Amino acid sequence: MTLAIRPARQFDLPLIAELIRALAEYEKLAHEVRFDEAELGRHLFGPHPMAEVVIGELDGAAQGFALFFHSFSTFEGRPGIYLEDLFVRPAARGAGLGKALLAHLAALTVERGCARLEWSVLDWNAPAIGLYQSLGARFMDDWTVMRVDGEALARMATPGR
Repeated sequence: MTLAIRPARQFDLPLIAELIRALAEYEKLAHEVRFDEAELGRHLFGPHPMAEVVIGELDGAAQGFALFFHSFSTFEGRPGIYLEDLFVRPAARGAGLGKALLAHLAALTVERGCARLEWSVLDWNAPAIGLYQSLGARFMDDWTVMRVDGEALARMATPGR
């Protein structure tokens, strides 16, 4: 079995969209998928990309992906990489592709002079948590993720509204 990780190209956009939807199904969040594929493409492959994607292949067939972007640590004074999504199709799990995608991102983090690689994981996803911990990842127990979106974001953006 041959594992390969490659940067996504514009022609991969339908594949990326398919993998995002498969991830959402796995996470029981399909009802939250609202992206427009053309807009996603502009943000990934346009003149000012906001994120990057790598495709994981087993024997030449795309079986997973990782979508990531740069963050910044004021304490470190250096950028980091934030892994937004990592997904391997269920039939391809156990072949080492998830670990290979993470290793690829770790190498990019080091190569780019970044201070850290970070991500979030759903608390019920025991297989992923086990994998991450086996690779040396640790929980950030003192931190809680906060989010503002939708109408709350609109209100926040318009004080006094």
